[in-house]
Amino acid sequence: MPETSWRIDADPDPVGCADLLAAAFAREPAVSWICGDSASARTHWFRSTLRTHARLAGARRAALVGPDGRLLAAAVLTPPGAAPSAVAQAGWAARTVLRCGPPALGRTLRYLRATEGGVPPGAWTLEFIGVHPDLTGRGAGRALLDHVLTTAHATYLTTADPSNVPLYRHFGYTVLRETRLGPLTITSMARL
Repeated sequence: MPETSWRIDADPDPVGCADLLAAAFAREPAVSWICGDSASARTHWFRSTLRTHARLAGARRAALVGPDGRLLAAAVLTPPGAAPSAVAQAGWAARTVLRCGPPALGRTLRYLRATEGGVPPGAWTLEFIGVHPDLTGRGAGRALLDHVLTTAHATYLTTADPSNVPLYRHFGYTVLRETRLGPLTITSMARL
């Protein structure tokens, strides 16, 4: 059951969101494949990615915040049809190579190519949603996802963690396809 002292921040700091997501995704298969076991590479990857995303027209972030102001969960959404400019993509690529290494850049690009073209028309892309590791199983993720689904009715996502598929089905998502990429099976899902 969500705590009543939690609140939604509709415009949280991208760096705070990146750091929370880096912790939340420490064992997520796709991020582990991209960044390896390095907490530093994972943090820099999320910071670079969210820095680029924050400059995207119409992009949204949302966070669940505790009574002390600490971020408890974060979500990142891309509006329908939006994509970073070539300049923004080049900046992201340069930061990723410098901070995370060429393998992280190459694997991210492979992941993006493998999943491109799957977003249903008019759907927002739920890029990331994660909960601080200390709060898993306490309703924080559910509270934030409920908020996300009331603000972006049609959403699309991909997950490489098979344990996430039943969770998203519970929230009304359906499987669109599965894609194999290296050691990953990526499940593309939509809630329309």
